[in-house]
Amino acid sequence: MFQNRITLSPQDILEKEFKIDTRGYRLKEVDQFLDVIIGDYEEFAKIIKENEKEKEDLLEQIMNLKQEVRNLKMSIEIAQSGNNEHKEVTNVDIMKRLAQLEKIVYGREEKEEE
Repeated sequence: MFQNRITLSPQDILEKEFKIDTRGYRLKEVDQFLDVIIGDYEEFAKIIKENEKEKEDLLEQIMNLKQEVRNLKMSIEIAQSGNNEHKEVTNVDIMKRLAQLEKIVYGREEKEEE
């Protein structure tokens, strides 16, 4: 999923070998490798932040949808529970609730399109 964004694999880091000079490893080579590792860590941080934002957005959508389901279930129960005399009143109530839900749903879609 994120393979094209990350340069090194854990195996690449583990198997990396540096050439040795008279005083130890070649500093330029080590610094370049560390720069790549730092770049990957920064990319991992971005990925985590993006995923957290997406998770928050999805949780908010779930909560909104659950509320809509509760409202619709309540409307159905009201419609089914009344007798003939109350059905006229509940039908009007149901129509009002549906109109409110349409405003919420279509209002949200208009905002998303902007």
